[in-house]
Amino acid sequence: MNTAITPGRFDGKVAIVTGAGSGIGLATTVRLASEGARVIAADVSSERLDALVAANRSLDIVAVAGDITVEENVQALIAAAGDKIDVLANVAGIMDAFLPAAEVDDATWERVMNVNVTAVMRLTRAVLPKMLAEGSGSIVNVTSEAGLRGASAGAAYTTSKHAVVGFTKNTSVMYSGSGIRVNAVAPGGVKTNIEAPFKSEHAGRVLGPVLGALALVPAEPEQLAAAITWLLSDDSANVSGVVLASDGGWSAI
Repeated sequence: MNTAITPGRFDGKVAIVTGAGSGIGLATTVRLASEGARVIAADVSSERLDALVAANRSLDIVAVAGDITVEENVQALIAAAGDKIDVLANVAGIMDAFLPAAEVDDATWERVMNVNVTAVMRLTRAVLPKMLAEGSGSIVNVTSEAGLRGASAGAAYTTSKHAVVGFTKNTSVMYSGSGIRVNAVAPGGVKTNIEAPFKSEHAGRVLGPVLGALALVPAEPEQLAAAITWLLSDDSANVSGVVLASDGGWSAI
C-alpha cells in the first residue's frame, strides 16, 4: 500500500476536517497536517481528539469537539480557523442498522440525515463566504458506494449518501466560476469504528448474500485519505463535480 505523503503540498493552507477522531477523518487530518496544513479537527468525542493531538504533537492540529449537527458548533469551527479556510473535508458519518423502509424509525432517519447530509450542508455553507472572498477553495464530501446504488445499506443511509452526491454536484456547478471546486469520494468497506449492525432480519436475508458474495477486502483509512487529499489539493485543479469511487472495485460489480 503506497500512501506516501507529498511534503509541502498544503503549506500555508487552513483545513477543516470533520469526523477527525477516528477512521478516515483521522487519517485525512494527519495527512493534511503532515503535508503542511493547519487543520481544525472536529469530532463529537473530545477524548478521541485529545488522543489525536497527543499522538501528533509536531503537527499543527487544532481540536474542536462538538456535535456538528448543531449550528453553534459549526460556527466554533469557523472561528477556530481564523481569517481564511482553504479546504474542507466533510468526513463524519453514521450508519443506519440496515433498516429498510418498512422498519426505519423516525429517530434513526432523522439522526442519519442530520449527520450525513445536513451537517455537510451547514459546514459547506459556513466555509463558502471565506472561500469566495479568497477566490479559491476545495471541498470534498465523503459519500459511499451506497450513494451510487441501492444494495449496500438501509433506507436512511442509502438516501443520505445519494443526497450527498446531489449536493456535491449542485454546489460544484453553482460555484464553478468562483475558483471553488467541490468533489466527493465514495468508499466501499473501510476498517473504521463506524457501527454497522444488521438490526433487520429482512435486510439480512436480502442484502446478506449480496454483500457476502462480494468478498472484497476492506480498505485502510489511509487509502481513503490519499484520495481525499488528492481531490483537496491543487494536483486535481481541473477536477470538480466528480464522485471518485475508492472502493476496491465494489461499485463496478
